[in-house]
Amino acid sequence: MDKQAIRERVWRNMETKGVVLFPRPARGRIPNFVGSREAAARLRSLPAYASAKTVFVNPDAAQLAVRELVLRDGKYLIMATPRLREGFIVLDPTKIENIREVASIKGAFRHGQRADISKLKVDLMVEGSVAVDLRGGRVGKGSGWGDIEHAILRELGAVDQRVPIATTVHDLQVLDLIIPMTHHDVPVDFIATPTRIIDTKTRYIRPQGIIWEELDESKIKDVQLLREMRGSRHQTY
Repeated sequence: MDKQAIRERVWRNMETKGVVLFPRPARGRIPNFVGSREAAARLRSLPAYASAKTVFVNPDAAQLAVRELVLRDGKYLIMATPRLREGFIVLDPTKIENIREVASIKGAFRHGQRADISKLKVDLMVEGSVAVDLRGGRVGKGSGWGDIEHAILRELGAVDQRVPIATTVHDLQVLDLIIPMTHHDVPVDFIATPTRIIDTKTRYIRPQGIIWEELDESKIKDVQLLREMRGSRHQTY
């Protein structure tokens, strides 16, 4: 199955089984799912989570519980702004009063500070997913922003090959098939569902940064950070 067929299958199955929460419909989104808090609690049990001081978490509703736990546990939270138009934001748990509010998308963007990613080190990345497989293959909603976010963080030295990448999903999103992966796709090391933790022991090689020749020019045009990074890259030649 190609990636879009996989997405359609998962979205349809989740809607049919009644495990999709607001916002709906699931189609076109990282689906918010019944049991997301239980999945977040399982993620919290990982040693990689316990030792992390700074955690990157995507801003989708499905990972709200993860963001809340990160802040409650006194860890710094890094989030990407929509389509990276404002780059990344950082939330300092010591400066937050209402964690539940700030963990929401609107609250995070209201109270977060623009992050200088080049000065930060991310210890754990948590991505949203539409589907994952047992080998660590992952597919998002099709926009490509998740892969670009990782590429930027890698390019700027905020993450490296050793930083674990996890995702929280419903069990219906874990597929017994092989998701097609390309050289710019980011695999996951750990999958947390409401019922289990899966260590994928993935053998997929992560992208080492931005593959500029394959990056859509419209994305560069819309994202100031990408324009600045490309300009700096050209200055080194």
